[in-house]
Amino acid sequence: MTPTTNEAGDLAARAAGTAPEPFRSSRRGRLRVYLGAAPGVGKAFAMLQSAAELQRQGVDLRVGSLDCAGRPEPLQARLAALPGGRDAAGELDLDALLARPPALLLIDRLAGANPPGSRHAQRWQDVQELLAAGIDVHTTLDVLHLESLKNRVEALTGQPVAETVPDWLLEEAHEVLLIDCLPAELPDHVFDLTTLAALRALALQVVAGRADSEVQRRYRPSGRTAPAVLGRLLVAVDGDEQAEQLVRHASRVARRRQLPWSLVHVDDGRARSAESRRLLQAARQLAERLGGEVVGLLGEEVAGTLLRHVRERRASVLLVGRRRRGWFGRGVVERLLRQGRGLEIDVLAAEEAPAAPAFATHEHAAGPFDYGLALLATLLASLAAWGISRLLALPNISLVFLVAVLLVAVRSGLGPALCCALLSFVAYDLLFVSPTFSLTVQHHADVLTLLFFLFMAMLTGNLATRQRRQMQVLRETQAETAALLELTRKLSAATDRRAVLAVAVEQFAAWPDLDVCLLGSDGAGGLRVEAGVAGGLGEAERAAAEWVWQHELPAGLGTDTLPGGRWWWWPLSGEEGPLALLGIAPRDRRPLPASRRGLLVAHCQPLAQALARAQLAEELQAARLRGETEQLRSALLASVSHDLRTPLTVMHGAIDSLLTLDGQIGAADRRELLESTRDEAARLDRYIQNLLDMTRLGHGGLKLERDWVAPADIVASSLQRLRPLLAPFVLETRIPEELPLLHVHAALIEQALVNVLENAARFSPPGGRLRVAVESDGAELRLSVSDQGPGIPPAEREKIFDMFYTAARGDRGGPGTGLGLAICQGILGAHGGRVTVGEGLGGQGATLSLHLPLPLQPPGDAEHEYEPVTAP
Repeated sequence: MTPTTNEAGDLAARAAGTAPEPFRSSRRGRLRVYLGAAPGVGKAFAMLQSAAELQRQGVDLRVGSLDCAGRPEPLQARLAALPGGRDAAGELDLDALLARPPALLLIDRLAGANPPGSRHAQRWQDVQELLAAGIDVHTTLDVLHLESLKNRVEALTGQPVAETVPDWLLEEAHEVLLIDCLPAELPDHVFDLTTLAALRALALQVVAGRADSEVQRRYRPSGRTAPAVLGRLLVAVDGDEQAEQLVRHASRVARRRQLPWSLVHVDDGRARSAESRRLLQAARQLAERLGGEVVGLLGEEVAGTLLRHVRERRASVLLVGRRRRGWFGRGVVERLLRQGRGLEIDVLAAEEAPAAPAFATHEHAAGPFDYGLALLATLLASLAAWGISRLLALPNISLVFLVAVLLVAVRSGLGPALCCALLSFVAYDLLFVSPTFSLTVQHHADVLTLLFFLFMAMLTGNLATRQRRQMQVLRETQAETAALLELTRKLSAATDRRAVLAVAVEQFAAWPDLDVCLLGSDGAGGLRVEAGVAGGLGEAERAAAEWVWQHELPAGLGTDTLPGGRWWWWPLSGEEGPLALLGIAPRDRRPLPASRRGLLVAHCQPLAQALARAQLAEELQAARLRGETEQLRSALLASVSHDLRTPLTVMHGAIDSLLTLDGQIGAADRRELLESTRDEAARLDRYIQNLLDMTRLGHGGLKLERDWVAPADIVASSLQRLRPLLAPFVLETRIPEELPLLHVHAALIEQALVNVLENAARFSPPGGRLRVAVESDGAELRLSVSDQGPGIPPAEREKIFDMFYTAARGDRGGPGTGLGLAICQGILGAHGGRVTVGEGLGGQGATLSLHLPLPLQPPGDAEHEYEPVTAP
């Protein structure tokens, strides 16, 4: 087998970094599988021959796992010079290959198992990770290692198949090359010629099925006639030894006919033994590995429940086992064939007589107390029946014993109920059937009465047990649904990532047998514990978590990837990658059962959605903040020409007067000019400092470093800063004694209040009133400044928030306009607040209110008392 010219050119181009567009645009490597019927047919030789030719053409290839023993010497010599991808023990060095990826890697025996302690339990999982890293892989595989053919191969060879690969891996391969030879030409016969011929036929069927699938895939895009892919295949299984055989057969049929398929199990209420549950769980896990869907149904009548599900899913094929029978002896298969008109029903007979499903007396084995209860119930029923035997006819007395059987069945289970039925049968015969105190029956009619009583007692006990089991299942399902609804309700109220993680920890805290840990990115390429248990994460656990973060696949305890640790990791992923990792550690250090993992996975979906929503909210908040700060920066730049000119003009005029009229100016006038210069310099300093802070905020240099601060402190600091400016006015303050805290950047909010106060002072007449008021309604806090100036007409109240309005207005109404309302609005907007305008004092002037949202108060600090703020 030699590579084609295009293949060699593409591989060489990839090695040189000049790959053609298909390779450059694809993130996943290509898989070529050399498939054979059995060991010795020449798969490895064909792969080595192709590799030698690729090496001659300059392709960067390495040998990951390959045994050169028995190969031709020239070929061995050439391959010995190839760089390897193995560690000191001769095993595949996955990390080294990912750190320095080759263009092509050779791996022999795809179905091989990795040594204990490896990252993955199976070699094919290593191949999946290598393909995901963009590395092409050539590998060999015997058909007897396909998962769906396991039972057929074991029947043919008489030997167990310990190592298998899922069939979907072969379906995803870019190329599958059949390496074939006649059985008689094999150098070493691992199997006899008849078995080899059968395995060869299986290999040919696999390749033919893949070729048929390829034809259909190529026909569909062209619009030409091709077999339609319609319907669905359902395979109904029970907890018996035929379940896995049915699943494998269903996988083969579905793949051959290009049908999606599902495994369906109907829980009819009868409790099952541990072995039956184990077989059923194994069949479900096998179906998941083979790419099928797993569906669980509840229903007393199996055939009717299956047919209803067939109609709901619009299935075209139903596969069932022959041995599945109902309670009354009428087989489920016969009822399906009679009622399933128009449905293709395939019946697979067992290869060997499987054991019938073993039904336990209870979900857990009944103990001595349950059987003691059966004995006690029989004694009490006997006493009650003896007491009313003179009032009721003999057939009516049996109802007392039936009530006892029913109560035991509801309380304990099927075993104690049957025991109670037998004891009641004996007591009924001894005490009430003539001759009494003897098991002998005198009248033939009484025999029928006794048998009918025994039958009804056993039937009643069985039905009560089934109803009890169904009630337990419904309660469990209701509890799981209620837990998911409660989680969804709590998550809907979580507004940020920290709140979402706190809800997750609180939800999983209801399971005391589990430790929970939630990991997130630390921003430097690593992971950090964000919630839950922080200790107990060693290097091995962190390595597993990092692998899950990179590949978005579960790993850890109970999986085939890094299973040696204590934690099971599940990725909480969004559209652009993982958002967090959920870690679960059972305190008994045993792997979680599949049902428990399924419930955890069900919880993970709303958690991932909530984390994605929180991330989106943070991004929107950041975008809004950038927009607000950009608007603020623009307003600052627009107002520079006006707001800097006014104090500079005053200072320039005062200094010119002092220089020009030095000897002609009196002491009082000189002092007035100097004080004016000082006041304008202070005003200019305040403005420039604010300008610098806002500029840094707009460029990301000044962050909103929020802290808890009292509103009264902000008001007091603002009034102190403007004390000289506010001296000519009558200042009123209205601040309640009890106010909630603000979670803000205190310096920015203070600056916004200073700007509003300064503007109010500029526009108010000397001696006029100014009022500062603070109010809270629980949702927001308002800082209001009212004046008696010229006011703002209603038509202009929206225009004043335009960033150019202040500059366009010029100096009308007062000597300067401060930073302008657009700047204050930018500061409040960055905090999620707003600025509004209302009427002033006594029908004069205007009131500017700064609205700030109130977050949840810190514990113990919801309300504080302050001394009233006095005017400066």
